[in-house]
Amino acid sequence: MFSTILIANRGEIACRVIRTARKLGIRTVAVFSEADADAQHVRLADEAYCIGGSRPQDSYLRGDAILEVAKKTGAQAIHPGYGFLSENADFADAVAAAGIAFIGPSGNSMRKMGSKAGAKDLMAAAGVPVVPGYTGEDQSPDLLQREADRIGYPLMIKAAHGGGGKGMRIVRAAGEFAANLESCQREAKNAFGKDRVLLERYIEHPRHIEIQIFGDARGNAIYLGERECSAQRRYQKVLEESPSPFLTPELRAAMGAAAVQAAHAIDYANAGTVEFIVGQDGGFYFMEINTRLQVEHPVTEEVTGLDLVEWQLRIAAGEPLPLRQQDIVQRGHAIEVRLYAEDPDAGFLPGSGTLQTLHLPAPSAHVRIDSGVVEGDNVTIFYDPMIAKIIVHDSDRPRALARLREALAQCVIRGPKSNVGFLERLVRHPAIVGGTIDTGYLDRHLDEFLAPPREDTALLLAAATLQLLLQEAAARDAAARATDPTSPWASADGWRLGHAGTRRLAFGNGERIELTAHGHGGEYRIERDGVTHVVSGARLHGDALTLRLDGGMRRFRAMPDGDDVLVHDGDARLRLRVEPMYRSLAGADASAESRIRAPMPGRVVLVQASVGVAVQAGDVVLVLEAMKMELALKAPRDGVLAEVRAQAGEFVEADAVLATLEP
Repeated sequence: MFSTILIANRGEIACRVIRTARKLGIRTVAVFSEADADAQHVRLADEAYCIGGSRPQDSYLRGDAILEVAKKTGAQAIHPGYGFLSENADFADAVAAAGIAFIGPSGNSMRKMGSKAGAKDLMAAAGVPVVPGYTGEDQSPDLLQREADRIGYPLMIKAAHGGGGKGMRIVRAAGEFAANLESCQREAKNAFGKDRVLLERYIEHPRHIEIQIFGDARGNAIYLGERECSAQRRYQKVLEESPSPFLTPELRAAMGAAAVQAAHAIDYANAGTVEFIVGQDGGFYFMEINTRLQVEHPVTEEVTGLDLVEWQLRIAAGEPLPLRQQDIVQRGHAIEVRLYAEDPDAGFLPGSGTLQTLHLPAPSAHVRIDSGVVEGDNVTIFYDPMIAKIIVHDSDRPRALARLREALAQCVIRGPKSNVGFLERLVRHPAIVGGTIDTGYLDRHLDEFLAPPREDTALLLAAATLQLLLQEAAARDAAARATDPTSPWASADGWRLGHAGTRRLAFGNGERIELTAHGHGGEYRIERDGVTHVVSGARLHGDALTLRLDGGMRRFRAMPDGDDVLVHDGDARLRLRVEPMYRSLAGADASAESRIRAPMPGRVVLVQASVGVAVQAGDVVLVLEAMKMELALKAPRDGVLAEVRAQAGEFVEADAVLATLEP
């Protein structure tokens, strides 16, 4: 076994590899960019070295710099994690040429999977089921049209060298093919530098099921069960689980055997995933092989009880597979969701900034947290905005879903916005609970998963108000017990700051919410917009808020968070910012409507208009690049540009005023 390994990655996967290495007594070397100088993987490793600037191409994609650190530190192997250089065949070859073990498959195996067209032909030759289609080199529009007509509609046009959902078009009729082909080729050329496409039959309402495989250098290969990843948004996985609620034992065995065939076809050694698309009739077809460890590998670990990173290390060190196929046993059900810094209500806009509060559920026999950040860390604009992976395991699927709902309810994130509310709605949706979701469901019905107006929002608002009132009452009582005779809180004359039995309160939640509260000592009347809640017996003990309402007792989870109040009723959450009741409104709205601000840190890539130019509401004024996305910043109203405070190429901070308008 190795004594020292280098981890050529960052974030939660780097931390994950470090945990297993430490368990095995292996020293770890981390590499980091300038943006990650204080990152958790840097602090967890035994030693760490900066390899360049914040952008991935200046650091984590620099194979030469990584190899230099490996040689300098005496690392005997390099673990690439996922993303960055993990599926770069040239890097794998360079590592091997330097006399260092690459903890993954060979560069030769990767190259066989590097082209979707070539991979499909190779799998078909090996007897692995593939979707009917065309993968030829002749890319003339007339021939592609004829092949499309032969395959039949609907069909999918795919960039042959693509990934990440780019360069893909669904065509439902022959007359739509030419325009979609041109569009797909343009996108493929821009994204991947090559415009070659392949055609394949489009499977309606498909399931996405992947098989975890492992091979060793002695020609052995096995599979470790499946993961279902059908809950996707824009081809990106949102929820993963094992076992699949869709597969029968017979279909599972057939898919596992096909995955092992695929592994043998490319002489595969180490961890990999064979991805299949599965029709409603149970027909399954090869999609691709991911020649690395998957983000969702903890799901397989939880149901098999195996450490897949340890297996990777042992196989890379020349050991045989630790178990035979008949020794693999699955127990219970596991589910994983990815907690991101993103705003689902703003088109899943990635977020960044300091995690002022990060409270995640405590790890247990049923809950696992894989994260690369802690409270106080920054989510930067340069990399994937993942906060944590939440993985649950229990004896069956209903119990696992219940564990996941409870785990999500315990999450509190303040700083960048997060998708926790979206995930809570996802795991309660009938398509998830019933195990019927297909890969296109989220995109077709996204509005069902975004925050809808709730009939009982008024009750959550009342609970948030009570949380604030009871916290303030507890603070007054604590001060009254103090020995300072000059404290105004020590007075028992009935005086209260800002109210005498009646209080007007204001909260912010995208809109300003004002209400009136009467009472004290757990007995309250709360009024807003003609709706009154009469509450008795209200108590706040720890994070448990209990109260009597309409003849019954209700319980909420109450989580104070700086200037915010956060309540959860077991199904949904409500976060409110406490605002001053009285504020100067003169010119406030006009001022806000006259400024164009950066929604997050990023780089200005385009200034569309100049000072003195008239613009209309919705006109693009600047374009900001952040989190690998381009964001169009638009004029909030009609007016004339009075100032443009940023230039193309300039990095700006979140909330920075980039331009101002005048009438």
